[in-house]
Amino acid sequence: MARIVLENVSKTYERHRGEPICALNAVNLTVEDKELMVLVGPSGSGKTTTLRLIAGLETPTAGTIAMNGAVINQLAPKDRDLAMVFQNQALYPHLTVYENMALGLRLRKVARTEISKRLKAAVEMLELTGLLDRYPRQLSGGQRQRVAVGRAVVRQPQAFLFDEPLSNLDGPMRMQLRCEITRLHDRLVATTIYVTHDQIEAMTMGHRIAVIKDGRIQQVADPLTLYQQPANLFVAGFIGLPPMNFVHGRLERTQGELYFREASQGPIQFRLLPEQSVQLADRAGKPIILGLRPEGIACMNDIQPSPSSRGMDARPEGEYASQGVHDNSFAPAMDAWLDRAELLGAETHYYLRIGLHSCVARVACGKRSSPGRTICVRLNLAKAHFFDPATTMAISRLAPATSTS
Repeated sequence: MARIVLENVSKTYERHRGEPICALNAVNLTVEDKELMVLVGPSGSGKTTTLRLIAGLETPTAGTIAMNGAVINQLAPKDRDLAMVFQNQALYPHLTVYENMALGLRLRKVARTEISKRLKAAVEMLELTGLLDRYPRQLSGGQRQRVAVGRAVVRQPQAFLFDEPLSNLDGPMRMQLRCEITRLHDRLVATTIYVTHDQIEAMTMGHRIAVIKDGRIQQVADPLTLYQQPANLFVAGFIGLPPMNFVHGRLERTQGELYFREASQGPIQFRLLPEQSVQLADRAGKPIILGLRPEGIACMNDIQPSPSSRGMDARPEGEYASQGVHDNSFAPAMDAWLDRAELLGAETHYYLRIGLHSCVARVACGKRSSPGRTICVRLNLAKAHFFDPATTMAISRLAPATSTS
């Protein structure tokens, strides 16, 4: 197996009669031995370029790539002992499944008995029994992708590189092969780098995830840390479906207490929790961005509440119904206009307008609600994130609360 380390790796492409294009900018990344590392980011962020540099298909402009402590910048791809699975499968149409999977071993002059042994194990592992005599045109998309994976598996390389292998498949097939690749990694215990733009694949597959934007790594962490403690605005908005809600405002100190007040003088105003006030004491009088995930907005049962009835007596729906709405971690209730409700079975997404802001709330009970009306909402401040508008970096995030009985 392999430990792969990228140190200050940059890649610049020369443009004909134009400015050079910087695809990667001083990337530092360590993939531990036997780890499944996922590279995720929008199109053009540098994910595939990173993979191609590791594979030796591209040469870095600057920096070093090392495997097991040895720099491999100058090694040819065939000498790096890596197996790569591409998005388009790259199967030879005139060869059978067996011939496609065995070709690489034959070129390396592996003994015929060893080839048969490796292919038998890979075929059983990937459920390709009965397909060895077929040609790629006779296979479904999922079967062709299994063959491409099998061709990599029989190599028994030091590391596997996957370049968006599931992006051309439909939803159910993607989910099935996603599970199979994860199970394959668990069985082989092989160092794996997996590139995708799909955050669901990233969150469900990766031991750790590297979020990339504009050729720079924004954050490297395990999936839960990325979700609960994003390093900046981009990570907070990119990881999570529906994405995090953001509200621009400023912190103001009133009678010794620290308050968040919406920049547009809208209804989103509240006193910070004591722990937040301590963490953000030096931000008083400065602009700030509030971030709150959809599950951090509690939707209440009472519709079109009157001023006299609105507030601490309102009852929350879904996951908040049993948490105690009198909890001091909730901001005062406010009115929200329900634009749209998307029922997804076990949960419902409410698309709301609070003052001038559009936001999304997740109601865990999967309850259908008619749009075009006013509902009452409260913000769970224990789930709030705060970001610096100038640097976009996270300033404060309370540690996830542990449940109590």
